[in-house]
Amino acid sequence: MSLVSSLKHSIFVRIYAGLLIVCLCVALFAQLLMGTINMERVQSYRENMAMGAFHLVSEGISHQNTAEEREYWLSDASSLFGANFKIIPIDDIDFTASELRRFENDNTVVRYVEQPVYADVYYRLPDNENVLTARISEVTEQQVRAIAVFLLDDLSYEVTLSDKRARLAELEEKFSFPLAFVPVNTLDLDSDQMSRLRRDEVVISLQDPNSSTSSSAIKIVVPSEINDMAVLIGPVPLFNWFPLNLIISMILISMFLISLGVYALIFPLERKLQLIQVGVNEVSKGNLDIQVQVIGQDEIARLSATFNAMTSHIKRLIESQRELTRAVSHELRTPVARIRFAVDMLADTDDEDSRFMQRDYIDEDIESLNGLIDEILTYAKLEEGSPKLDLEPVNLRELLQQIERETNALGKPIKIVTNLPNAKVTAIADRRYLHRVIQNLAGNALRYAETTIIVSAGVKKGNAFVSVEDDGHGIPEADREKVFIPFSRLDDSRTRASGGYGLGLSIVSRIAFWFNGSMKVDESRELGGARFVMTWPIKPLTQVLAADELTQEKSERDFDTK
Repeated sequence: MSLVSSLKHSIFVRIYAGLLIVCLCVALFAQLLMGTINMERVQSYRENMAMGAFHLVSEGISHQNTAEEREYWLSDASSLFGANFKIIPIDDIDFTASELRRFENDNTVVRYVEQPVYADVYYRLPDNENVLTARISEVTEQQVRAIAVFLLDDLSYEVTLSDKRARLAELEEKFSFPLAFVPVNTLDLDSDQMSRLRRDEVVISLQDPNSSTSSSAIKIVVPSEINDMAVLIGPVPLFNWFPLNLIISMILISMFLISLGVYALIFPLERKLQLIQVGVNEVSKGNLDIQVQVIGQDEIARLSATFNAMTSHIKRLIESQRELTRAVSHELRTPVARIRFAVDMLADTDDEDSRFMQRDYIDEDIESLNGLIDEILTYAKLEEGSPKLDLEPVNLRELLQQIERETNALGKPIKIVTNLPNAKVTAIADRRYLHRVIQNLAGNALRYAETTIIVSAGVKKGNAFVSVEDDGHGIPEADREKVFIPFSRLDDSRTRASGGYGLGLSIVSRIAFWFNGSMKVDESRELGGARFVMTWPIKPLTQVLAADELTQEKSERDFDTK
């Protein structure tokens, strides 16, 4: 598996990449949410800050008796404030429903424009038919001092200190910050500020954030006509774009969203592990038919595939052990019975020639038993688990020449034709087991061939192959899968009389399995009999514990030597 493919299906990469995407999305969402909240906060801040000043101007206009006086007063207020105050009919402005509701609550309406930067402020006058408006480009110290002057002008209509305090309390309801009469000596002012205050100047001081305030603020001290008393406006908080409660809220919301994202990433993995756990529980109860269905290509999906392969392999091993036990007990009875019969004949005869003949029979049966035991041990070794394979480059031409010599040495009247590959053709395999495969296939073909067998080998499309064909009666298509079952024999010409124990092709099939290859039988196009073909990858592959079906489905490839 390539590095890119490994990273693509890696749970580690998927989780951390998903977590990175979740964090980026949450960060973008938090930024958007904070921007939206701050837009609402700053709009509310502008309206609250403007309401007190415009209410004072509105009150100042109401104190004027004639239109000329109102016009004159409004002109002076505009010069003092640094913005042109105007009174226009409310119907001349297209106010929205929400803006009209603000007017109903005696609040101001601020329309802010970013380019160029300015704000149009509207305040409904007591007659409910007109609005006081001004366009403000920036907030300056001039406007702060003008508010102080408007406040003193409004208080000048009250005579006594108690009346002034009552009026100040009434006006305070229109401001978003406190208003109060305080003794001058209680104010924390330096000598320069005290001198300015004695000269009837408005004193503005900045208050830095401390444990009781989370943002900067300004205090405005306005000298009054009452000795040793001043009007304290504020502290007036400056707008804080990142208050602590907003930051904490954003952190909590982000943590909650990230938690949801992490859960969404982990839940599919948790679900897959739960499915595997269910499968393990079923196997522990003895149910080997369980199959865990996990969709995907990550490590857990591969784990589930391995688990399914393992249960299938265990089930097949148990069934194979049962079949092997039954088959062995059946196959051993025949030679044992013949040996017992020969021993009885030895005891009942005095003829020396007959004794030697019975002895030869016993030797043949013992040799047959040894051969059967060797075949059983070989099959059991291949069946139990992964054998130790000494993988090395095998020259297929030299191996076929060796098989040809050994087969001809048997002296059978069968013509052996070898289709030798190029001298440089090699394949990665265990030479001993590969030799066993070709030798078994060739020996099997000798028993059923009439005149000729063909042995071939080579490499095609990244796969190595060996092929053995004969001109016998062939194998019916319905019986081709049965020939690889241990101790199985067919009812046609390939019968018990032909010799063997029915393990040779089973051993060949298991070797092909451990080579991560496949074994198949079909009809020889050239000779008309049976053709056995084993294919396997020419490059070494990692050996894994897998059931026959899983491995053969993965490595099986259609092959045609013609």
